[in-house]
Amino acid sequence: MATFRTTISPIAHTLEILTRLCIIRHGETDWNAEKRIQGHLDIPLNESGLRQAHAIADGLAECPFRNIYSSDLRRAWQTAKIAAGRLEIPLRPHEGLRERHSGVLEGRTVEELSARHPEAHARFLDRDPDYPFGPGESMRTFSARVVAAVEELVASHAGETLLLVTHGGVLDVVFRIATGRSLDAPRDYPMPNAGINWFEHSSSASRKFRLVAWGEQYHLDPSLHSGSDHPE
Repeated sequence: MATFRTTISPIAHTLEILTRLCIIRHGETDWNAEKRIQGHLDIPLNESGLRQAHAIADGLAECPFRNIYSSDLRRAWQTAKIAAGRLEIPLRPHEGLRERHSGVLEGRTVEELSARHPEAHARFLDRDPDYPFGPGESMRTFSARVVAAVEELVASHAGETLLLVTHGGVLDVVFRIATGRSLDAPRDYPMPNAGINWFEHSSSASRKFRLVAWGEQYHLDPSLHSGSDHPE
């Protein structure tokens, strides 16, 4: 895990401010276990997810956070509230950290989507970045919303170590921005519930986000199911 630092460019003599971001996917829900897409539907943590949330809080207890921001959807908010209580720091909601509004996908498994909405299923498999799945957000719109929210929070807390609690789709967007992956590239990397993910944001780098650590699960009991293969 990289340590926070500030550097001065020998050419431009400009101060580079590095903000560290610890971004957590919420604990498990019953719908994660069923591989059912949640989107904006407000599903609570299950018992495994509550244990994972406490494990996150314990695992991050020594980190120098001063603020936590969370999606206001219940599964993320429950996870964040447990961490905030353990760390004794303020918790604030941010709608920009919500999961993607997935339209007709919400409440469905991929198999159900194939039977009931074959066109949407095909666009889902193709990762069409401009298809909104009915009343939902396209991937391109969603990505812009996530990047704007994270950059707003970084601007408000420049140079700090910031804890964000959110969803798989939000993490996927930040991962792609940090690694240069396109929105339509396959997701071929794990996305575990309650995984700990670290990024740095630079005030001056051409690529502002940098991936530091991904999907850490050292804090979790390995016997607990993580729901890591669920798409959103």
